[in-house]
Formats: sequence, structure tokens, C-alpha cells
Amino acid sequence: MSEVYFADMKAEAKENNLINKLTKLFKKASFEQLIAEDDLVGIKLHFGEEGNTGFIRPVFVRRLVQEIKKAQGKPFLTDANTLYSGARANSVDHLNTAIANGFSYATVEAPLIIADGLNGKNYFEVEVGLKHFEKVKIASDIYRAQGMISMAHFKGHELTGFGGAIKNIGMGLGSRSGKQQMHATVNPEVVAEECIACGECSEWCAADAFVIEEVSRIDAEKCVGCGECIVSCPTEAITVQWENAPVEIQERMAEYALGAIKGKEDKVGYINFIMDVSPLCDCCGWSDRPIVDDVGILASQDPIAIDQASVDLINKQPGRKNSVLKDNYQAGADKFRGVHPEVDWTAQLAYGEQIGLGSREYELIKID
Repeated sequence: MSEVYFADMKAEAKENNLINKLTKLFKKASFEQLIAEDDLVGIKLHFGEEGNTGFIRPVFVRRLVQEIKKAQGKPFLTDANTLYSGARANSVDHLNTAIANGFSYATVEAPLIIADGLNGKNYFEVEVGLKHFEKVKIASDIYRAQGMISMAHFKGHELTGFGGAIKNIGMGLGSRSGKQQMHATVNPEVVAEECIACGECSEWCAADAFVIEEVSRIDAEKCVGCGECIVSCPTEAITVQWENAPVEIQERMAEYALGAIKGKEDKVGYINFIMDVSPLCDCCGWSDRPIVDDVGILASQDPIAIDQASVDLINKQPGRKNSVLKDNYQAGADKFRGVHPEVDWTAQLAYGEQIGLGSREYELIKID
């Protein structure tokens, strides 16, 4: 069994506040042993889209930076550019958004590096030899780093059910063209009777695939399947032609996750924040009401185990009836199916285990 360490939200004194609990998790999960002197250590996180408030708070990131420095590593904060058009599609906009959201050097005490370059074209092709990809396109500056800590905000996702450690390093560290490869299986369609031709889909489309007439129309030859139009549509007029799409995109994402850690498998740690569990990704320009109360923080050296443990802890909670949960409110019920009933989120865990990313069997070890 893989070990997953867990700190809940309870705090009675400064010694056990959440920031100090993060230090305890860092040490209990033996992250210090992953770092050698002068190692360049990427802290992979999501800086949040403009208007989003669900991303990990910079004060937690600063503490992790401090712990890596104590271990004699050289930390930097990193992410790769987005496929969709937004505030993080190139490094200039991406860095400006990160700083606006609180990730300045003065706050986090580490530099910010967008790992796939100015326009998302800097990557290495990493051989994985798996079902969907022989090679995957991993952002170059994280490929070159000696180590990595994933800091993932655990939340729902419209295409993969949930987003955690696997998505953070898989989808998150693919170059822009790599992200397109992962999304290529997703084919959105417009429900004409629901469309109001507002043009919001066209504004967010990275491929200029929309024609706005009496209703929106998708040019299938241009569409890259990023799914941004789906969450941007105010009337929910754009849907995914599901069939095998949720399974395939999760499997492709898991293959990219394997590529992202290749060559430094024993120098990667994972931290999941089960706080502000929003129903959609932090790529949205808003954060909806959380579907459950805050649970805590987890740390592990196994990305599959930490994501499985995170889902299990969330599903043990009663759901918030004033959230977008459609059903499954009771403790023990599947909360992510309650938000995204079409998506079988277990696919990323099962396939990730199959290809050697980690184990779904874990021991949950609670710290005070």
C-alpha cells in the first residue's frame, strides 16, 4: 500500500494551523529526501484564471518554498500555457495573471517560470510507448528540472470528473500542442434550441472554430476539442458527444503524467488541497460554490493513491444542497457523479495504475 498523509482543517493553536500542518506533511511524507543540494525543484501549480478565486492560496506556496530551500533545493513556481484563449495562453499574460492573483516573488519567495516558453512551443518529446501515445510533449523547463512537487487544488472537472494530482502534472505540463493531443477525442456540439447566439463561445475559442449566425456553429475541421466553449456557454447549449470521450481523455492525460515525471520518478512529491472544492476547473473565470465543506490537505509520493484518497474523503462528506450538485448529497455518495453524471472519473485512476503511475491501494495516515 502507498502511504498518504492527511491533515484535517481543525486548528486550536498556532502550532497546528494549516500552514504549519503543511510543514508536518512535507516531513512526514519524506519530501526532504527527494531533494539533493542545488536541485532545481519545480512547484507545479495552477495560478488561477482571471476572476477565479478557488486556486491554492499563495501563503501555502510560500511555506513549501521555504521547506524546499531548507532542504537545499532551488524552488521555482511553474505551469504551462493554456490551450484555450484566456488570460494564460502566453507567458506574458500568464505571468501577469499569476502576479495579479498573489504569486509575486515578494509573496512566495521564489521565481515564476512558465515551463513551455513564450507561446507554448518549448517542449521535449518524451517516449512513453503506450496505448495512445508513443511520445508525449512535455514543457521543456519542467523536463529539465531535477525534481518536482505537485500542488493541486482538488476540484471537479467537466471532462475528467475531477482534477487532482494526475491532471495537475498530466494536462498541466503538456505543451499547448500536447494539450490539444489530449483533448482531441472531445467533440462538442451545439444544441440549436438552447443557443442564443451571444458569441461567448467564439470569444473563448482558441481555434476560431465558431461561426455565429442565428445560432452558433462549430467548424469541425478547426475545433481542437479543448472544451472551453462548454463551460463558457451561459445557456448550456454546447455539450460533449460523450461516448468514449471521458475515458479516452483521462487515459491520454495519465500517459502525459507518466511522461512528465519520466527520469525523476523518485524525486516527485504530491500535495492535494481539498479546500474550496468547486465543481469546475480553476481555468474558469469564476469559482462556484463548493460542493462539500473543506476537508484538509494530503501529501504522498504516489499520484494515484493521493487522488484516490482525496475522492474517498470528499465522498464521505455530506454534499451542499445549495451548490450545483444534482443529487448524491448524502455522505458516502459519489459527489463528482452528482455534478458530472456522464463522466466516469475512475478511468484516470484505473489506467494510471495499469501503466505504473501508482497504486489505488493506500494507507491514510492522519497527522495532528
